[in-house]
Amino acid sequence: MAEPAAALPAEPAGPAGPERRRDPRRRQRILTAAANLVAQRGYHDVAMSDIGAAAGITGSGIYRHFTGKPAVLVAMFDRVIDDLSREAAQIVTGGGDPRTALRDLVGTQVRFVLSERTLAQVYHNEITNLPDDDRHRLRRKQRLYVEEWVHVLAIQRPDVSDAELRALVHAAIGAIQSVLFYQSGLPDERLARLMGSAAEAVLFEGATDHGFH
Repeated sequence: MAEPAAALPAEPAGPAGPERRRDPRRRQRILTAAANLVAQRGYHDVAMSDIGAAAGITGSGIYRHFTGKPAVLVAMFDRVIDDLSREAAQIVTGGGDPRTALRDLVGTQVRFVLSERTLAQVYHNEITNLPDDDRHRLRRKQRLYVEEWVHVLAIQRPDVSDAELRALVHAAIGAIQSVLFYQSGLPDERLARLMGSAAEAVLFEGATDHGFH
C-alpha cells in the first residue's frame, strides 16, 4: 500500500492587515438619526433598530459603533458639551476684553441653539435618562462651561457676588434656550439678534453702564 502523501506545510501567515476602522461618517449618521427620532418620539419610544434603520444601517451594524441606546445618548451629549466648552475656552483665553468675550460667549450659545435645535432639545429633555455616572459627569462639564461665563462676567462686574453672577449667567443662557420650546416664526437672523440682546440685558441687569451699550 502506498504511503500516504506527506502533509503540505502550512503557508506562513501574511502580515496582519490594517485594523478595520469605524467610518466616522456612519457614526455621525447614527447620532443625527437618533437625535431626530428621540426629539420626535421621546427616548423610551425609540429602539436601536429604529435608529439603525433611519441611519441606513441594517442588522447588528449599529452595535459596531455603540453598545446600546444609552451610549448613543451619551455620545450625543458629550459632543454638545465638548464643542461648547472648547469654544468658550478659546474665547476666554483669547486675550480680548471682558465685554467682547461676553458678547462672543452669547453669540456661541445662540448659534448652537439655532443651528442644533433638535440636539439641544434632546439634551434638555432626555439627560435624566442617562446612567447616573454619565449624567453626573456631563453635569460637571456643564458647570465648568457656566464657570467660563461667570469668570468673565466677574471681571466686568466686580460689584456682584458669586451667587448673583451664576444666577445671571444661568438666566442669560435660559433666555437663549427659551426658543427651543416654541416656534417664533421669525427668521433665524432676526431671532439670533433678539436672543443675543435679551441675554446681554440679563447679564447686565442693574449695571449702571448697561453692559454692552
